[in-house]
This record gives sequence, C-alpha cells and structure tokens, in this order.
Amino acid sequence: MGSTAHNRGVLVTGGCSGIGRAVVEAHCAAGDQVVVLDREPPTRALPPGADLVLGDVTSAEDNAAAVCALLTTAGRIDHFVGNAGIHDGGFAVADTTPQDLGRIMRRVLDVDVVGYALGARACLDQLVETRGCMTFTLSDASFMVAGNGAGLAYSTAKHAALGLVRHLAAELAPRVRVNAIAPGGVLTALRAGAADGSEQALFTDPDALLTAVRDLNPLRIVLSAEQLAPLYLFLASPEAAGMTGEVLRPDGGLSLRAGTR
Repeated sequence: MGSTAHNRGVLVTGGCSGIGRAVVEAHCAAGDQVVVLDREPPTRALPPGADLVLGDVTSAEDNAAAVCALLTTAGRIDHFVGNAGIHDGGFAVADTTPQDLGRIMRRVLDVDVVGYALGARACLDQLVETRGCMTFTLSDASFMVAGNGAGLAYSTAKHAALGLVRHLAAELAPRVRVNAIAPGGVLTALRAGAADGSEQALFTDPDALLTAVRDLNPLRIVLSAEQLAPLYLFLASPEAAGMTGEVLRPDGGLSLRAGTR
C-alpha cells in the first residue's frame, strides 16, 4: 500500500457484525481510520477510530457518502473491504415459484455482486492515488456447488463475485491490487433474503452448526471472525505487494474436496 502503517484510511462494508466487524476492529487496533457502511447500527459501539455511515451497498449514492466520510476523517483511502452480503437460505430451485426465484436471485445478486462493484467504483479514484488495494469477502460457495448449505442464488452470486475480483485485478493492475478471502464454515450474523424482501438469521442453532461444520471440513475446525481478520490486514500490507487476483481460502481444507479447486 502507498501509506505507512497506522495511518491508513479504510472503508468496510457490512462492518457492524461478523467478519466485517472483526476487520474493523483489527484495522482500528493498528491505528487506522475506518468508515463502516452498513444498513443497520451495531448492537455495540464501534471501536475508537471507526465511524458509521448508515446506508445500502446497492446504492451508488450511499457508497459515495461513505467515501466522503472517510476522506473527511482520514483524508485518504488505502483499503476498500467489500464484505456486506446476504445468503439465500439454501433454497432448492425446484421448490421455488418462478416469481419467488426471480425476486431472491435479484436481491442476493444485487447485494453480493452489484454492491461490491459499486463500492469498488466509489473508492477507485482514491485508491489509484494512494496505490491502495481492495479485499473482498468470498465464500467456499465461490468454488463449491453442493454440500455447503448454499442455494442457487448464493452459489451464483459468490461465483460471480470471484469473477469480479479477477476482472478488477486484471483491469486495475498495476495501480490497485485486488484480492479476496473465501472462508468456509465461519459462525457469523449472516442473514438470508426471502422472496418478500425480508431477511432472517441464517444460523439459528449454533450448536448444530458447529457440529455440521466440523464434520464437513478435513481439519474438523470452526474458525471465528477474529481469526480471519489478520488475513485482510496481511493482504493490505507491504508483505502482500506481489499479490493480486489471489483468493486466500481459510476453509478448514474444504478445497481438498474433489472439484472445488
């Protein structure tokens, strides 16, 4: 990145909970100035050094407002973390009406793909100026299409987001580095979108989920959001200066399964 440690400007979407919250806390602990773009306020206060912009990642205007807020507080943007996303609840396409299928597909793709593109565009000019970087949150569903609880909309969106990362990495080199993290089986506050536009918590039985995740991956491990956050800081560091278009896969070894490379 173009700046030294402890004075970076960072924009994180979906940073009020889950992986995004852990990334915000890690950046603030490193002395960086962070702005969070999220639709809802956090259940507990953001750490010192972080400010909240309430807004929707699918809105170009809200993304622009978050950029303006960060320029006001930090005067620069060095790292854009595209993280906000929703799940589809793992629906079976044959059990969904055509009308509901269209609504769910549009909602998930709008948040998980279009939202990433709009955030990247909003930050682009500043990142070119600072020789900064982008890091996106993908998923094991960016590579797997069965056995991971993802339905058609989420698998499609995360595969598309992988294409977005690769395209941006190629288009923006050498000015801006673009990489991603693709976790698997992390307990977060991820929500599932319904055909009527509502959302509900995806993981309602944490104990059952812990068992399912451990049984699924070769390492028999369940990672926390806090364990993932250092990977985002690594990709934003000088140590990762030679990396673009890469996807780190902290998924407990799910990538060892046939057909997921």
